[in-house]
Amino acid sequence: MGTAPGALAAGRLPAAGDLMLRLTGEITTKGRRTRSRFQKKLVENTRDALESSGAACRLRSEWSRLYVRSDQAVEEPLARVFGISTFSALEAECGAELSQIVEVGLRTFGQRVKGRAFAVRARRAGTHPFNSQDVMQQLGAALGEDARVDLSHPDVEVFVEVRDERAVFYASKERGAGGLPLGVEGKAVCLLSGGFDSAVAAWMMLRRGVALDYVFCNLGGDAYQRMVLEVAAVLADRWSYGTRPTLLSLDFDPVVTELRRAFRPAFQQIALKREMYRAAERVAFRLGADAIVTGEAVGQVSSQTLANLRAIDDASSLPVLRPLVGMDKEEIISRSRQIGTYEISARVREYCSISTGRPATAASPVAVLHEEKGLDASVLEDSLASAKLFDLRAMDMARVAGESVFVDVVPDGAIVLDTRAPESFRNWHWKGAEHREYVDLLTDYRKLNRDFTYVLYCEFGLKSARVAELMQRAGYEAYSFLGGVKGLRRLVSRDRDSASAVPVATGGADVD
Repeated sequence: MGTAPGALAAGRLPAAGDLMLRLTGEITTKGRRTRSRFQKKLVENTRDALESSGAACRLRSEWSRLYVRSDQAVEEPLARVFGISTFSALEAECGAELSQIVEVGLRTFGQRVKGRAFAVRARRAGTHPFNSQDVMQQLGAALGEDARVDLSHPDVEVFVEVRDERAVFYASKERGAGGLPLGVEGKAVCLLSGGFDSAVAAWMMLRRGVALDYVFCNLGGDAYQRMVLEVAAVLADRWSYGTRPTLLSLDFDPVVTELRRAFRPAFQQIALKREMYRAAERVAFRLGADAIVTGEAVGQVSSQTLANLRAIDDASSLPVLRPLVGMDKEEIISRSRQIGTYEISARVREYCSISTGRPATAASPVAVLHEEKGLDASVLEDSLASAKLFDLRAMDMARVAGESVFVDVVPDGAIVLDTRAPESFRNWHWKGAEHREYVDLLTDYRKLNRDFTYVLYCEFGLKSARVAELMQRAGYEAYSFLGGVKGLRRLVSRDRDSASAVPVATGGADVD
């Protein structure tokens, strides 16, 4: 790509990894100063995408074009860089002389168009003694000796782009991510639940050049957190080149307990959203962000009626951006497939429905403020103070998986599954445990009811961890007891008065 113009006269074949990238119209139509700033950021983000791919690359920036030379295919990451409209693999290049363009174009595409319909598409920028029409006519005439021209429905398209002292040839255009370079429109925080809506909302703001950090209000434990981190990792690793997004995970169970104490059931859903907004606002202030992003769409659930959105909005002094506000669910799900979050989001259970009664659908701000008078604000402060921070692009998902699979207590109401052999189960088991052998569970776990929490154990906690991980990936809240049977026995010995473990003698009598 760095060859001197004089060396191009004879025409040469670019390397296999030579690509030309085009900027979006939203960049090229900006004033010169803004355009320069946007293109500089696009170069930074593109370089990050190339480095993340592990390929050895060279990147060169020209006005309205970026050129990449790589030792391996890098089209996939480049297609996820916001600010790139289209890109093409270059097939040949030569000096910007009409005779050379015709000669190199005929040599490159002559055999490809032979006996077929073709069209020549030419663009030109700079000062030359010919125009784009001359290129199309003369190259088209040369190629047309053994083929026919069809500008409407060609079998082969021959693209020629002449810029200053060089002409390049390519046969196709691949679509890029479009939008604005990530980071040129500042920073916001996104309330991420892991479902379809919030992930797609985040992607749409990233595409508008807004860098994001994420706030996760955890209502479902470690298994839920793990799935949300998987969604966030897709957004961070695939779509956030040029930035280092973080996710702050807050334990919202105490907040929900306080909301249920302070609010009547009809207002609890609205109150939950207001507390989430407040949490996001606090994080935004800390990070210097200018807005909050949510996945709300008008009318989708009870808290998203226009009246309720109005009652929720004043919980934050920052603007709340809702990129999905006019979309329906089918559109949102379709977009989630495109961005790569669908499979994970499809496994995420609904945890935000906390009201036991009929929720209000037209709450007034005055009524909500009246309900809120008895709310203990320190509960949210405690949740913020103990939040866990994740650097998403540096995150080791294998480590996260390990941390979220194991527990050292048995949650109230959990179904305990003993995955050992039948004789081991008969010899000793946790009181109330159900016997499900490991080999059977590997294939049958999907038959279990998703509405319950499961704790699995085996001899050492490793086989049961494998099943628990599979169950989590399928959307279950499932865990493996840390240390297996030995861990459970230690739990019993720590508090025998409240122990639930029952050794079973050969005759079936409970013994201590």
